[in-house]
Amino acid sequence: MPKSTSYHEALIEDLKNPLEAASYIEVVLEEGDPIMLSKALRNIIEAQGGIDKFSDQIQQCYEKLDQMLLEKGKIEFFYLSTLLDALGLQLTVKVKSN
Repeated sequence: MPKSTSYHEALIEDLKNPLEAASYIEVVLEEGDPIMLSKALRNIIEAQGGIDKFSDQIQQCYEKLDQMLLEKGKIEFFYLSTLLDALGLQLTVKVKSN
């Protein structure tokens, strides 16, 4: 009998693709839920090999951002932008359709 793959394992595998990771973050940002953004960033970091793969500066940036998301629900753009850049992603803005 074939072994099934958990949702989390499949998600992490999908998030190894930068296009999938970008789409994932875009959807989460549209939701506007800081807790979801925290989890999404954690999943993308896991897909890219874990937080230890990144420099101390990026690790500190992630920790600060995560703390802000979980405690205050607010973020400073610099932290998000720096972390997304390290993940090979960028924040984009598009015209909202009516």
